[in-house]
Amino acid sequence: MEIYHFKKETGKKITQFSSDFILTHISITHKVANIGCMHLEENGIIGFHKAVVPQLLLIVNGEGFVRGETDEFVKVQSGEAVFWEKDEWHETKTDTGLTGIVIQSEELDTSSLIPLEK
Repeated sequence: MEIYHFKKETGKKITQFSSDFILTHISITHKVANIGCMHLEENGIIGFHKAVVPQLLLIVNGEGFVRGETDEFVKVQSGEAVFWEKDEWHETKTDTGLTGIVIQSEELDTSSLIPLEK
């Protein structure tokens, strides 16, 4: 399990085409990708299971806890992303609610993301 930032501060200012915004690159997919939005209510859980393909979970609202194959949970919050490799066991839970975008693909390139410093 790897945890990354995708907060505004890690992005790049875009001014092309008279634009004025910050872009934080997330991932490049080299194969077909499945992208979805997960809404976990208070005390919600995505149960312990094995990732079928590499998976990136972007926390866009709220906070929660994630774990890989160990029993140790790590706190995550809005602006952070969690990456699990194919076949890696993992779980996500929240006490207060969490909304996340999940990107799943046979090949995900997360090299644009900034690792979270512990």
